[in-house]
Amino acid sequence: MNNKNNFAGEILRATIDEMKKDPKSIIMGLGVTDPKGVFGTTLGLTECFGSERVIETPTSENAMTGVGVGLAISGHRTILVHQRLDFFLLAMDQLVNSAAKWHYMYGGQKSVPLTIRLVLGRGWGQGPTHSQNLHAWFAHVPGLKVLMPAFTEDVYPMLCAAINDPNPVIFLEDRWLHSQYGNSENQKSNSAFKFGMARIVRRGKDLTIISSGYGSVLSLNAAKYLANNNVDTELIDLRSIKPVDINSIIESAKKTGRVLVVDSGHEFSGFSSEIVKIIVTNTFSSLKSAPLVIAARDVPEPTSHGVIGEFKFGAFEIAQKAFDLMEKPTPLDCKSLLKPLLPDVPDVNFKGPF
Repeated sequence: MNNKNNFAGEILRATIDEMKKDPKSIIMGLGVTDPKGVFGTTLGLTECFGSERVIETPTSENAMTGVGVGLAISGHRTILVHQRLDFFLLAMDQLVNSAAKWHYMYGGQKSVPLTIRLVLGRGWGQGPTHSQNLHAWFAHVPGLKVLMPAFTEDVYPMLCAAINDPNPVIFLEDRWLHSQYGNSENQKSNSAFKFGMARIVRRGKDLTIISSGYGSVLSLNAAKYLANNNVDTELIDLRSIKPVDINSIIESAKKTGRVLVVDSGHEFSGFSSEIVKIIVTNTFSSLKSAPLVIAARDVPEPTSHGVIGEFKFGAFEIAQKAFDLMEKPTPLDCKSLLKPLLPDVPDVNFKGPF
């Protein structure tokens, strides 16, 4: 497995380890047996576990999700893979009205050990119906847990935790992260992650940035630039969207008094609004200024390469917003040093199948 230390490889490693532990566990989805293995995350699973446990499904998201829910209810720990979050919307009824409610409706006596991997397509220039991040939708539903890893060293423990949970977990992956490499020394244990536990990526005293997923990678780049310009930034990668780490958010907001929330979803009624509510409700007297949000605009993502660059935000826009929050002018070299995102090009190491 030549990609074992990158983000995709850590997904595969966690899947293999957990399926070895439980002979009744199953992985299923469109493309799980494909030669490219869903961005390299399911390569070789059929050879390891056989076709009865690694199941290629027809192109019917609602049906395959219904089968996955049924298998989980029947006692099979199930990993369900959808290559695009957008296509999974055809199966929302199975998720919201079946999987998420089962444990509650049976008074805690029944479980649905189901992990649903959803791959995000933001930034591919693929337009309104192939590029959405709807983590706020899933977080809104009682009975669901929602995870969104940003850094490779978190992937293994987070996916292991999801697979071992007795009830449904939505595991959101940004395609732009699949080729990201991490610190292999931190990729050995499942004990470093618990649901509702954020990761403090950087500690600082002037400003708090709260982010998740690919937004945390962008925020880290911005934070390094800010540090070189005398702004000491604390960066919180939420990791767990639901449950969310309220204590870390409150503690950091009280310490710095200034908060910027970075959200890859849309701003109106978005997940960022929930974070701002937590901050204002619990730390109002400690705030030095009103929290700011940077998120996707309230319009569908354009397809044209000529305009998508104006739609996206990157590390430059995050840094610019941070300087506004600090009431400092943005340095003249900011945009040139924090280069804008290019349509369809996440980084030079990207190796997608399309």
